[in-house]
Amino acid sequence: MRLRIVAFILILATVFAPASAQAQVFFSARPHPEFAVTPLFVVAKVASNAADVPVEVIFSVAIPPARSALDLQQDLYLLWPGEVVATETAKTGIDLPADVAAQMSVIAEGRLPLRAQRHYETAEAETIATGAPFITVVRTGGPLGLSPAATYIRIPWSPRLVNQAWLVSVQLTAKGLVKPKPTTWLGRTVSGTRSLLALGLNDVDSPAMFAMYYWQRDHVVPVQSPARLVINFARADRLAIDAMFPPEARRERSPSLETTDVVSLFLAPAQSLAPQVLRVEFGYFSGLQSWGPILIPALFFALGNVAGVLVRNVAERLWRRLAGRVQVGRRSASAEDLESGTVISRDRLVAIVPGESTYEDVLRVCGREVEEREDLGTRGRKTLIYRGRRDVPHRQWAWRWLATVSHWDVERHEIEIVLENGVVQDIQVRVGRARLAQP
Repeated sequence: MRLRIVAFILILATVFAPASAQAQVFFSARPHPEFAVTPLFVVAKVASNAADVPVEVIFSVAIPPARSALDLQQDLYLLWPGEVVATETAKTGIDLPADVAAQMSVIAEGRLPLRAQRHYETAEAETIATGAPFITVVRTGGPLGLSPAATYIRIPWSPRLVNQAWLVSVQLTAKGLVKPKPTTWLGRTVSGTRSLLALGLNDVDSPAMFAMYYWQRDHVVPVQSPARLVINFARADRLAIDAMFPPEARRERSPSLETTDVVSLFLAPAQSLAPQVLRVEFGYFSGLQSWGPILIPALFFALGNVAGVLVRNVAERLWRRLAGRVQVGRRSASAEDLESGTVISRDRLVAIVPGESTYEDVLRVCGREVEEREDLGTRGRKTLIYRGRRDVPHRQWAWRWLATVSHWDVERHEIEIVLENGVVQDIQVRVGRARLAQP
């Protein structure tokens, strides 16, 4: 029964989950941990569009003031989405509960480097001999088939974990962290390939990640500030970043690494397992592609000078011949008339009464797109002129978004409204009509 419930939750989590991101989760060996991970820095180092990326998870453990580290001593676990490259292949002794193991298949195991570095006073560093054993699992069977991999890393307890003068780091190479972004051949030729990198915390959307999280959900270790996701992009002089998400992410030049740009996101404190993800769309361009903004406009400029006159003449002739005879588009093919300028109907002019209506009344009824003339010989005399044009097509036939026109009836409207001392005195309407082959 429990397996059915877990399988059902896995299906819901996968179907309704957002796009996958490389977001890890910390666990403790014993339930309901009374400590927290802080600070936390997840640093990815990118130098090209290669899929595998070196990542360093740097952190420390904060023990409550009223508790002793000896009482809380236990191994920690890091759940990382995707596969990692093992620096040492060996049996790890990591065993999963029977009901979880029944859903999973172990596809790789080994050890990762585990280091501690002093970050006060000196830059002393040391390698923790035990390393960080790991297993990589996939979820098999079920309606969703083979799932993406998840890597379960055990971090053996060390006094350096709770020493606030030291930071412990797990070093790994994440497989497939950089994913290619589909582009056209023209885009790849002009600006190079584009890739997507996603780095985050507390995202368990894939079936394998969710299954590994679900059986030890009461072992989750909270992460407190400061916590930061960092992506170091080397070769910044050949780097193009198209988009960053969320908007709070920021890009800056590295203060310590040459030709390196840093994209980072400070994580907000979360009371529950709320995913926080940093996504970057980027690409590297070659030396020739870096000249694209100069070479491409120059090429078009040269072609424009050579062929521009010929193309323009042919286009103008075709446009004059076809524009008035053929209408394309649902709106154009069904429109009763085309208006430009200001065309005022008689129903609207009735609202303007000579001797009563004011200047503001005219603007309210007819609009503010008006030509004004003042008679300097007669003080206070002003003339408002509204001009507009209505083109009425006479169609031979029409079908959906295509119609042909035999001729056009063109009406030119001109309305003069004379005011003295801001009050309307006279209104004159002139309408000129003509029949044309094209408007």
